[in-house]
Amino acid sequence: MELQQEITALAAQLGAILTDKRLTITTAESCTGGGISFALTDTPGSSAYVDRCFVTYSNQSKHELLGVPLSVLAQYGAVSEQTVREMAQGAAHNAKADIAIAVSGVAGPGGGSAEKPVGLVWFAFYISGELEVKKCIFSGDRAQVRMQVIAFAIDIIINKFK
Repeated sequence: MELQQEITALAAQLGAILTDKRLTITTAESCTGGGISFALTDTPGSSAYVDRCFVTYSNQSKHELLGVPLSVLAQYGAVSEQTVREMAQGAAHNAKADIAIAVSGVAGPGGGSAEKPVGLVWFAFYISGELEVKKCIFSGDRAQVRMQVIAFAIDIIINKFK
């Protein structure tokens, strides 16, 4: 199945879970530019579980909209475990959501370094007060990396409810 079709199916599956459990979800996205929230809201009836999401591409927006401390951004950078933790917690709090997905990474083709290569993405999943962080390195061009990140993020939340 093509990745876009897989994302659509995953988003519909997650939507059914959220509706059934009467849970709400938000996103705090950097490298995906709103792709996860687009996928979630592409499902009819998504207004039952999505109220607001955050696209925070710059450090300033991460600070202003999500409350990520400037000291965390300065010390660890946008693409870090510490930053996505703060993003997820800030998004959940500001959206008053049960679940938050935060992503920050290097989608490429430029911007990578030895410490933070192209394809590196940090994820934070906030579910009813519990926080889990994951780090992945994806391959492919910018579009492929972003699509893989979207699918991975949605799939993780689905698996939390299986």
